[in-house]
Amino acid sequence: MLIDRSVIGSASEPQVHEIEKGAIRAFAQAIGDDNPLYHDEEFAKRHGYASLVAPPTFPTTLRVPNPRVKFELSRVLHGEQEYAYERPIVAGDVLRCVSKVIDVYERKGKLGAMTFLVTEVRGEDLDGRLVFRGKSTIILR
Repeated sequence: MLIDRSVIGSASEPQVHEIEKGAIRAFAQAIGDDNPLYHDEEFAKRHGYASLVAPPTFPTTLRVPNPRVKFELSRVLHGEQEYAYERPIVAGDVLRCVSKVIDVYERKGKLGAMTFLVTEVRGEDLDGRLVFRGKSTIILR
């Protein structure tokens, strides 16, 4: 197995991320989404938001490394990604994010053994209220 199962339950140090308008706009442009909630602050405000709204997959950009989990990026395949929200992320939010290893397991594939790493990132506001959870599975070959 490419990652030892002893990392299950380990967590990163909290990482603080300030959500910026430019980052939201750049991400929305990169994914080809022209929804005005992501680009036009006045439009977003007219629809009840404090500022620009981040697209649903925006937390992908929030890097939260776990020092106990090391692997070679050239061996990585994206397996699965899902997000759950308590509320939308908007520009101006300051989020404290922690990544935790949920599971590590191995499966045999056509090209041999593959290691699956399942992590969960929790993003909270600075008052400790949950804003989002993101679950990710990557495959190491």
